[in-house]
Amino acid sequence: MFVFTLCLWFWFWLSSVHGLEFRYHNSVEMEQYLKDIHETYPDITHLHSIGQSVEGRELWVLILGQHPREHRTGIPEFKYVGNMHGNEVVSRVLLLQLIDYLTSRYLSDPLVTRLLNSSRVHILPSMNPDGFESSARDCIYTVGRYNKNGVDLNRNFPDAFAGNTEQEREKEVRAVMDWLKTESFVLSANLHGGAVVASYPYDNSNGGNELQKGYSMSPDDDVFIQLANTYSYSHSEMHNGKGCYGSPDFTNGITNGYYWYPLQGGMQDYNYVWAQCLELTLEISCCKFPPEAQLPGLWEANKPALLAYIQQVHLGVKGVVTDSYGMPAVNAVVEVAGRRNLCPFRTDHNGEYYRLLLPGNYTITVTYAGHNTLRQTIQVPYGPDTFSALTHNFFLQKSDYSSKATQLPPSCTTANLGVPQSDSATLLPSVFTTLTLLLLQTLLLS
Repeated sequence: MFVFTLCLWFWFWLSSVHGLEFRYHNSVEMEQYLKDIHETYPDITHLHSIGQSVEGRELWVLILGQHPREHRTGIPEFKYVGNMHGNEVVSRVLLLQLIDYLTSRYLSDPLVTRLLNSSRVHILPSMNPDGFESSARDCIYTVGRYNKNGVDLNRNFPDAFAGNTEQEREKEVRAVMDWLKTESFVLSANLHGGAVVASYPYDNSNGGNELQKGYSMSPDDDVFIQLANTYSYSHSEMHNGKGCYGSPDFTNGITNGYYWYPLQGGMQDYNYVWAQCLELTLEISCCKFPPEAQLPGLWEANKPALLAYIQQVHLGVKGVVTDSYGMPAVNAVVEVAGRRNLCPFRTDHNGEYYRLLLPGNYTITVTYAGHNTLRQTIQVPYGPDTFSALTHNFFLQKSDYSSKATQLPPSCTTANLGVPQSDSATLLPSVFTTLTLLLLQTLLLS
């Protein structure tokens, strides 16, 4: 009896030392783990569901940060999405391990503490729980890849190049699209399996100016290459560029998505074009459903890369655009010279903007209805080292003539738009304050 009690005590001690087990947790276990984490660390976590799968499973997102329940001005929003293809399961495991790592080391680990104090990290461990539950433990085949309706979720998003903006969206895809309307995400990655490479936009092309010798180049190609290299070179093996199962090698462990293979309706292009969020697709294991014994090694290979990538959310410049009354300029267009995005980057309902840029000099133009166009050249340092992008605010002056808002391309004004929009409740205080100022100004001049 004494020996049994001692063994039991040792097992509990071992579990507490090593934290979350390296195994495949089913959807019920994952949900309970996330709830337990939130209960254990209520000050730095917030748990919510962004919707349900076809079979009714919740799509749980855990938010981590110093202020997890609400956005704070100047604090960029970051996200990781895992298990989009149900049978590609390593991401699901690693994102749970990342949650365990970040929560258990907050305030004791300087890197973790600075990451969570300077950014708000959203983690969706499983976008396709139905597919996971139906998966077969196989390295190559596709059992469990699709959702319950047999749809590949990474082919179901609106595509700026394909014109398929009106087709029906799966529940999981619609949940993510709606999620993007509630947060001003700056940087993101979705994690897959079946290769070891960091892939970046564009995934698709219509043969326009973006297509360069089989490479679909975005206006922010230099930034995407920096982001991909950050993950690849922080990974223990990815930068070696070795292909899996006879697939071609990848120089430096990175690739342009279209150059690798064209993909229509992908999530990373949607994030970039319509939600102003730069996203990579990270392929993190040759085997889609590897034996559990390999999971600790996969975690150690990816852990530094997962942390380093979050830190890249501090590239470039950020700030607030205010109008002539000192109010947030909502939906002001903020453009960087030489970067003509398919959908222009705009301020959110707080008047905030974020532009991920490499160090250098940039000319930024701000356009807002009824105000003079403002154009300024600024020098951008390397922000990740200090855990903060350059802060540069823009103060607009009212125009002497009646100017109209910048006309956005038709595809940028549809329901596909992912940028958080102000609802009437949000706008009421601003409208009331502006009207009050106008009234006071009239009384003073009368």
